[in-house]
Amino acid sequence: MESAAETFGSLVYSDAAMRETLPSDTYRTLKATIREGKDIDLQIANVVANAMKDWAVRNGATHFSHWFQPLTGATAEKHESFMALQKDGRGIMEFSGKELIKGEPDASSFPSGGLRATFEARGYTAWDPTSYAFIKEGTLCIPTAFCSFKGEALDKKTPLLRSMEVLSEQAVRILRLFGNTEVKRVCPTVGLEQEYFLVDKQVFLKRPDLKLCGRTLVGAPAPKGQELDDHYFGAIKPRVAVFMKKLDEILWKFGIPARTEHNEVAPSQHELAPLFSTVNLGVDQNQLMMEEMKKTADSLGLACLLHEKPFEGVNGSGKHNNWSLQTDKGVNLFEPGDSPSENAQFLLFLTAVIKAVDEYQGLLRMTVASASNDCRLGGNEAPPSVISMFLGDELVSILNCIGTGSKANGNRSQKLIINVHVLPDLPKDSTDRNRTSPMAFTGNKFEFRMLGSSFNAAGPNIVLDTAVASVLEEFADKLESSDDFGKTLNEIVSRTYKEHKRIIFNGNNYGPDWIEEAARRGLECYPSTVEASDVLRHPKTIELMKKYGVLGEAELESRREVILENYSKTVIIDASTLLEMVLKDIMPSASKYLKQICDSVIAIKAAVPDAACTSNETQIRTMQNNIESLSAEARMLGEAIEAAKAETDIHSKAVLCQTRLLVLMAEVRKYSDALEKVCSRECWSLPTYEDILFSV
Repeated sequence: MESAAETFGSLVYSDAAMRETLPSDTYRTLKATIREGKDIDLQIANVVANAMKDWAVRNGATHFSHWFQPLTGATAEKHESFMALQKDGRGIMEFSGKELIKGEPDASSFPSGGLRATFEARGYTAWDPTSYAFIKEGTLCIPTAFCSFKGEALDKKTPLLRSMEVLSEQAVRILRLFGNTEVKRVCPTVGLEQEYFLVDKQVFLKRPDLKLCGRTLVGAPAPKGQELDDHYFGAIKPRVAVFMKKLDEILWKFGIPARTEHNEVAPSQHELAPLFSTVNLGVDQNQLMMEEMKKTADSLGLACLLHEKPFEGVNGSGKHNNWSLQTDKGVNLFEPGDSPSENAQFLLFLTAVIKAVDEYQGLLRMTVASASNDCRLGGNEAPPSVISMFLGDELVSILNCIGTGSKANGNRSQKLIINVHVLPDLPKDSTDRNRTSPMAFTGNKFEFRMLGSSFNAAGPNIVLDTAVASVLEEFADKLESSDDFGKTLNEIVSRTYKEHKRIIFNGNNYGPDWIEEAARRGLECYPSTVEASDVLRHPKTIELMKKYGVLGEAELESRREVILENYSKTVIIDASTLLEMVLKDIMPSASKYLKQICDSVIAIKAAVPDAACTSNETQIRTMQNNIESLSAEARMLGEAIEAAKAETDIHSKAVLCQTRLLVLMAEVRKYSDALEKVCSRECWSLPTYEDILFSV
């Protein structure tokens, strides 16, 4: 039996597989082409395609597919057979360089935000050689970009690759100024912590809202939730352990270094985190990871929930985006070293991120906007919808000292004294961690915590890459034209921090006073997706993205339309599902129980004419009032749904969903949950929170 280490990456056409299967000169040329960002020569592509096909066939593949990430946020694939016919009628397995480099899926059937009309179907997929091909269920999947006939980006990957190139160029300029002549490329890296829920599949199938919407639309709280904090990091239950083990084995074969897994705060909630990789590869792997999580759960009689807020009243799920910069020599540019106060290069890159986040805070907020994440942001377990940064006391002290010209204490060699003799003294981190901050510096990386668990992580990384690149270019221009490098560098760090320190907040972002404090500081606040989507029309956004060729104005507008369209569709689906549940499940259940109580009162009074049934009669009146109120709210919800469907203006439709449908849904839920609290288990047809959250 092969060990995990031996099977790791066995389904990936990795660098090791390339070295093994490609002629040495082809391998070197391919790697150099990728490293220098040049176009792939067709002759080289033919050799690579043939070797890739032979490797895939040896590993059980019969088909290939260009695997891409349209604006749905999910992945897409169209399978083609390797099989070709010879003149004598025999079959042969073929795969050409042309097929490897380019594919042609239907571009009109994916969301395009107006970039493509229905009759304009032609679109292209282009091989991304920086992300490894892999075999999934007998198909060789080739990561690709997806663009229109006119060249507009119709996907998540294309602008991400563009942003990475821009960032690398400007970061290398800065390193050259510090005398580093060896580094040729700087790559953003990411580690994506993935939160999710696991529930029993049979219970899941009995809830129309979970099946259709990924979340519960009604549900009274269970007597026990997460109050005791007993689930967090607790012993992993046997069925969950089996899931985690099987998922690890699958992910490892895909070359995904899944490493950390544990119980999260809410009952039935868990987390999985891989090791760091380049942003492009990390985003690809996370998309594949989410797909495999759902399939693995299904194979074990479980359902994996990736919605940002599946259950009201307990923690929702996020995806923490740990972002950093690494040179092609393996050096992390956000590593402060033992004396960060004396590490000028680190401080320059640090202040570049501070300025970028402050100047483009609204754009960052937009990247995590969706109807599902609106349910989570601002809750007790998630950052608010206002962007701020946590640096910790030491770095803030250093930056303040630079501004005043005083001496900073940047010694990081402190020890944590535990005062238990058998335990060793531990190296003490320079600062505590702040799990309430939307953007926290955590030692040698920035943790952006606002992403929803179901999100494609490309969006936030596109903005981080591009915004930081713009600031680095500004810094490089000033330093290159300076006669006194050290003095100018000090002035840049000092001035940048002074001008943008409003974005730094080391306190409790969950605190009730923070939103007011953020407003006093002049920070931008976009409470929901509808408001956040308008950031894509801001001149500042358009200027940034056009300047670096990451996204054109039409591409930005298309993404705004897709965001608003997805928002409206999601809310309308949720509202329609809720209405159907009220009519088919909740009202019949409540009416059935009400009839039982009425029948019991009649039976008691028939047996004992003078009997007092005050409590039963009070319950009858209360239930009847709630049923009538629920019926009235449901009727208004139905009318609002039809009005939202009829609205043709995409922004007006989204506003109607936000201001009318969501409000009515909350009212419907209020009366439904009140009825659930008093109905007997026998009469209530839907699995309760207790049934769902404690089903595994």
